[in-house]
Amino acid sequence: MLLKAKMVTKRNIEDRAKANLLLIRDDFSDKSTLGKLYFDGEFYGHTLELTWNHNKKGISCIPKGVYEVKKRSVKSSKYKYEHLHILNVPDRKMILMHIGNYPKNSKGCILLGNTRSLNFVGDSRKAFYKLMYDLGSFDEIELIIKNR
Repeated sequence: MLLKAKMVTKRNIEDRAKANLLLIRDDFSDKSTLGKLYFDGEFYGHTLELTWNHNKKGISCIPKGVYEVKKRSVKSSKYKYEHLHILNVPDRKMILMHIGNYPKNSKGCILLGNTRSLNFVGDSRKAFYKLMYDLGSFDEIELIIKNR
């Protein structure tokens, strides 16, 4: 008797799994912190955050650590596109991952781009929309932030 193997598609895997994001901060200047984002172990893009300023609201990147992340809809925000909300950041609220290119586009949030240079990530809109697409139907997202 010939048995057909059940096809396992990317969608099947996504419906069962948690998305794992790893941000490794690796370039620190007086205006920004640059890093590399990995999605399930694969390099994904470049990140830009504010410099470390003791986790002060609006002027500092967030502490390294492990965070739960949720998708945040357009209806509940000033951003007119779905974006990511980083939860349970100590002493901070509304830390997001969203589109932006320069430190002035962040009040402590994480910006994503395809390219980078000093105090800049480029092609942010394209990189961010690709991330949201690739997160697909993941209901659980974990973000680990480390400093190099």
